[in-house]
Amino acid sequence: MTSITETIAGLWDGSVPDEIDERVDQADFELNEWGYDDLGLSRDWLRRVAMISTWLYRNYFRVQTSGLEHVPEGPALLVGNHSTQMAYDGMMVLTALFLECDPPQHAAPMGAYQFARNPLYSEFMPRMGQLTGTPANCKLLLERGRKVLVFPEGEEGGGKTLFNRYKLMPFGHGFMRIAYESGVPVVPFAFIGGEEMVPSFSRLRPLARRIGMQYFPASPTGFFPLPTKCSIHFGPPRTFAGDPEDEGRLGEDVSTVANDIRGLCSQGLERRNGVFL
Repeated sequence: MTSITETIAGLWDGSVPDEIDERVDQADFELNEWGYDDLGLSRDWLRRVAMISTWLYRNYFRVQTSGLEHVPEGPALLVGNHSTQMAYDGMMVLTALFLECDPPQHAAPMGAYQFARNPLYSEFMPRMGQLTGTPANCKLLLERGRKVLVFPEGEEGGGKTLFNRYKLMPFGHGFMRIAYESGVPVVPFAFIGGEEMVPSFSRLRPLARRIGMQYFPASPTGFFPLPTKCSIHFGPPRTFAGDPEDEGRLGEDVSTVANDIRGLCSQGLERRNGVFL
């Protein structure tokens, strides 16, 4: 029986540009003879999705990325502001690492719990290296030498309305506990342009609760993104150490990272000429 992912794959196999093939080959993955790692990441699916995300990155969102020299080659926590309703921010950050770094870098995004219950998501997203956002999964990826993409605002950040654009929602402390325990650097980044690409005027909480979500965006574009001009700004990494049970210290260090991201957002907003230019 043909799986959902195999059916979708047949729609665009054979049209992946040579550039994408070459960069996937250069990436450092430990894959078996069938092209998978033991967590489900697939070379072929990286190729297919990279073809789409590269077009979006270069032609639709026209992303400009700065500060990549701050991203280490080894394991790290990439921590940034959340936006866009449909996770285009995460996709563009991953694409920046894939296209702009030599050799190409990869980061594993952490997925929300409710999406893991969706059969299409649960089969498809691990092929991209995305796992459900649990501390155990995050630690496992870091131990394997992977980078992990983290949005500490969670759903509150992804569901921001236009009235709160570029205002950071409260950060969870989980990523800092993992930083303490693993000793890996935390690299802050700001994503600019995501708050306007799917402009939402309400979170429609009553409807969202009925379908098991915290928000359902009320946007004139639906879920279709506008072609906003986007930019990504990575800041210098920080290394933290402390007691994971010390809530006071945790709060202080989380605030430090949030302030770094807030500053990068301010710099990015000052530099841009307009939402679509």
